[in-house]
Amino acid sequence: MIRDAHIVITGGAGFIGSALAERLCEHNRITLFDNLHRNALLGTSILDRDNVNLVRGDVLDAASMDPVIKDADVVVHMASIAGVDTVMKNPTLTMRVSLLGTINALQSAYASGRCTRFVDFSTSEVFGKYAYKVAEGDATSLGAVGEARWTYAVSKLATEHLALSYYKQFGLPTVSIRPFNIFGPRQVGEGAVHHFINRAIRDETLTIHGDGSQIRSWCYIDDIVDGVLATLENDSAIGHAFNIGNPRSTLTIYHLAKLIVQLADSNSDVAFQEMNRADVELRIPNIDKARELLGYTPKVNLDEALKRTIAWYRKQKALS
Repeated sequence: MIRDAHIVITGGAGFIGSALAERLCEHNRITLFDNLHRNALLGTSILDRDNVNLVRGDVLDAASMDPVIKDADVVVHMASIAGVDTVMKNPTLTMRVSLLGTINALQSAYASGRCTRFVDFSTSEVFGKYAYKVAEGDATSLGAVGEARWTYAVSKLATEHLALSYYKQFGLPTVSIRPFNIFGPRQVGEGAVHHFINRAIRDETLTIHGDGSQIRSWCYIDDIVDGVLATLENDSAIGHAFNIGNPRSTLTIYHLAKLIVQLADSNSDVAFQEMNRADVELRIPNIDKARELLGYTPKVNLDEALKRTIAWYRKQKALS
């Protein structure tokens, strides 16, 4: 376990960033750098700790990020525009945040001369519409130029090249992570699990875009945090990209909706809505590289993960 380090998490108020901060704050000093566009810190006690600090800022503003990163031992760069619908409405901003934000973060970390690990968050979207047991060395497949859906993927693939180039050219110890469909308590914004559970606990109709045959592998929040920690604790991670996900938790969107209705003991129906945008039909990761180099194995099975998440959403509903 990493200890006594100053860890900066950009996008640290988000879903994954806040969960990572909770795990790291026991033995480290944490600075969360975020514009609070989406705030998963609400209702938590993370900021009550003396060793956790929130700095409100934008990764597009290098001048505001430089003083935060200059004394960081570790930088976990998560800040990005998230959610397919949000990306499609803001393709230019999506690319600016990914490209310029990552350049700013990398340059600040390199200029400090003290950063011992820089973790860049990429995306499983880099594998395109059809990704069956894809490994890190497999060719990436991006959609048509001009299709807004793929602006996130192409800009994130560029940030992977940026991060690993900083390692090869300048010796900055960088790592890239490709997360596969993360969900769990405190998820904010968009996402199938978020939508399905919110409606299921209210006995409202669950809406599926398309025919529901799209296949995904779902990864619980605790397991992605384990993956990030493994990249911080293992020097063998440096200079590599890793798929982090749970291929055992694979099913269609339709069966995910039906499973959530069942586990929530809900009376919700499932309805279908015409798909009016590009979509990913199949996405299952190969995690052999993470298993071999990092000792990473996802631990939480899908039913248990969904039960925990449903319980959290029910609690939030009761408090509201």
